[in-house]
Amino acid sequence: MITEQAPGKLYIAGEYAVLEQNCPAILVAVNEFVRVSIAKSTGTSGLIHSKQYSQDSIHWIRKGNQMVIDNRDNPFEYILSAIKFTERFCLEQKVPMSLYDLHVNSDLDSADGKKYGLGSSAAVTVATVKAILNFYGLHCTKDLIFKLSAISHYSVQGNGSAGDIAASVYGGWLAYQTFDKAWLKQELATKSLSDVLNEAWPGLKIQLLTPPEGLNLVIGWSQKPASTSQLVDKTNAKKKFIKTQYDTFLEQSRQCVLDMIKGFNEKNIALIQKQIRLNRQLLKDFAALNHIAIEIPRLTKLINIAEQFNGAAKTSGAGNGDCGIVIADEQTDIEEMKNIWRENGIMPLNFLVHSIAKLI
Repeated sequence: MITEQAPGKLYIAGEYAVLEQNCPAILVAVNEFVRVSIAKSTGTSGLIHSKQYSQDSIHWIRKGNQMVIDNRDNPFEYILSAIKFTERFCLEQKVPMSLYDLHVNSDLDSADGKKYGLGSSAAVTVATVKAILNFYGLHCTKDLIFKLSAISHYSVQGNGSAGDIAASVYGGWLAYQTFDKAWLKQELATKSLSDVLNEAWPGLKIQLLTPPEGLNLVIGWSQKPASTSQLVDKTNAKKKFIKTQYDTFLEQSRQCVLDMIKGFNEKNIALIQKQIRLNRQLLKDFAALNHIAIEIPRLTKLINIAEQFNGAAKTSGAGNGDCGIVIADEQTDIEEMKNIWRENGIMPLNFLVHSIAKLI
């Protein structure tokens, strides 16, 4: 039995803008994992099993009189896509195929099955890719695992930046810029998968960051799950109608995150906190422009409480639920802040940053 794991993630800054090229975001990997175990099947058929995902809900919409199921929130779709592309790569390496059983176990949901918003679809994709590569005896670089996982994930989701994939592969704190999706689509249509995986991807940048000493990341959960893919759909549909404002948002977000990266490089917690507060306002303005709810009332409460303790706070990820993050320093009374969160229906999540050695 081979077991591989991939950590969940949280966005720190740069959400929505990161969907576009040359717009960085900052993410962090957390020490909650999806684990995928793989073993050669002893029967005449293979098995894919997950206790957590067996009762997963599926969204659907109406198109005319037709019910159309949205499988992007179904983790099995990502598992199957990861299998498809990883096995295609293995076949190109002349590796003979075998029957196997996959068992998936996830920490990325609460005890009652609600998602924390830690990027479970990305983590299960990465863990599945790693498990299958290991099963077939192929030991690949993190760069190749990222690309294979990004292709697998994007083929299901159809949108997104793959920043969550990067966090699950590389771990720690990282700055991330997405790749050219149109270029990738064209390359996949005209070249072998192995060739595409070995190419440099235009626009892609991944940089590990070291947080300043004394910086504390505090996470609070709204206890309301959100669907990233559906929120991204809404903003993508509208951006051509608000092009000038959208371009302004992208440039402001880009500069904000670049200044935050400068804060990491200069070990300047105050600068990082300043940019967190600026990014919060940029996202609030972006939400108003798109008529979406990124900062729901409970997350606003989380942020306001954090600010009372001199913590710089904002939503994490697509918003409309899930988590908020706080960048605190050594003067912040974190335990008292958490107590007041609990009194207001906000659950502190005592996750730590998960670092993975070497960026290769």
